[in-house]
Amino acid sequence: MTRCPQCGAEGSQEICDELFERLLALDHSRQPPWGPLHGVAVACYFLQHPRHPLAPGEPTASLALLHAYLDGGQPAVDAFVAQARRRNSHRYRGSDDRPAPQIVNSAMAARPAPRVFVTTIVDVAVDGGFPAPVYPDLVRSWAEATTAGWKPVS
Repeated sequence: MTRCPQCGAEGSQEICDELFERLLALDHSRQPPWGPLHGVAVACYFLQHPRHPLAPGEPTASLALLHAYLDGGQPAVDAFVAQARRRNSHRYRGSDDRPAPQIVNSAMAARPAPRVFVTTIVDVAVDGGFPAPVYPDLVRSWAEATTAGWKPVS
């Protein structure tokens, strides 16, 4: 049996990449349930596929986004993204009274990427179509598995 060398899913890296492209097409439709969970899905995928050409080199922000989602759901993701946009603005002068999220410690972010996860994009895709009725629950499982995989090793 072939497995993705990055996430451990049954199949190949090419299968994961193809599913990610399908998911992005659904995300960019901006239709629920896919569009609102775009950032969460992308964070999960890149944390499980850190060698993807578009993956950020450092996992801290993606892990912080997933922790915000798991702790507070979609409203927390929306607030996290809004704060990141404000901080990224040329108009930002440090006047945001809320501290930047400090959810992920440097030891967690500095360790090598895990190679096997309980839930991967293959699981979330189900039959390759990312079915709407179960998609939010599957994304939550994906986020839980991703953050669990990135926990520091004791």
